[in-house]
Amino acid sequence: CVLNETNKYLWRLARLCSELIKAADGGQISLDWFDNDDSLSHPDPATRPTVLLLPGLTGTSRESYILHMVQQSRDLGYRCVVFNNRGVSGETLLTPRTYCAANTEDLETVIEHIQRTHEAAPVMAAGVSMGGMMLANYLGRKGRKTCLKGVVVFSAGWDVFECTASLEKPLDRFLFNSYLTSCLQASVDRHRPVLEKCYDIDHVMKAKTIREFDERFTSIMFGYSSNDDYYHDASPVHRLKSVQVPMLCLNAADDVFSPSHAIPVEAVKQNPNLALLITCHGGHIGFLEGLWPRQSTYMDRVFKQFAKAVIEQGTGLQDLS
Repeated sequence: CVLNETNKYLWRLARLCSELIKAADGGQISLDWFDNDDSLSHPDPATRPTVLLLPGLTGTSRESYILHMVQQSRDLGYRCVVFNNRGVSGETLLTPRTYCAANTEDLETVIEHIQRTHEAAPVMAAGVSMGGMMLANYLGRKGRKTCLKGVVVFSAGWDVFECTASLEKPLDRFLFNSYLTSCLQASVDRHRPVLEKCYDIDHVMKAKTIREFDERFTSIMFGYSSNDDYYHDASPVHRLKSVQVPMLCLNAADDVFSPSHAIPVEAVKQNPNLALLITCHGGHIGFLEGLWPRQSTYMDRVFKQFAKAVIEQGTGLQDLS
């Protein structure tokens, strides 16, 4: 109850304004903006720094971890925009397409839209869980051809094969896998009228795990010949060597969604643009601090410090290793 009340307070405080933008295939993408017009450190909206936030698998701008980052950005005087994946934020799905960690076309559309809207403003991004995976895959594909000045990634799954294997262990399947699968299915069912024209939704609704859901829906939607091909393409570990802007990654060693043995320590060491921070505890998007954790978390502190460093030091962050 305390968490729910905190979220409601942060939501009212954020005063987010929604915008729908068109995608190349005729679909629409929902963005939630916090312009921070009361900013004292950056009063000119034309040059006010912008922070792009990407929630997790079924998350939206109402998640507590997103609202906390909006609050931290507000304190820094920055503008925020939350990228809600297609169909998760209450908007109508106009085409039979949702989203996945491997496909970064919608993210590219959003980043280009932000850049066109505020051409003189520096832009950085933060991604959580699947949002972090999507960001890392985007950076690996784009290299230096991005306007993002820096990226911070929280609780990302680096190797999707290892992530799903971990979630299929008996206890984790009971505690996490079944719940996440049902959340994905609920999102699909909400948009059944447009999706059932192309996919066997009844078959999708019988999936018992995330892997079965992806085999029956996600990998087919995005044109992969097999689910293994999709999982390989969705795994950011294969693109870390191509990242050419500063990227800080925070993972917990006890995160069942991203098992410690699959965290790419050696790959990070080989790229001076990357830094990896691993905590002993923190679970998945936890990182609570103190005996009675009620307010900000370690993740919040990392986000705020890195965002400030990216915006204020810029090119000084050339070697994070």
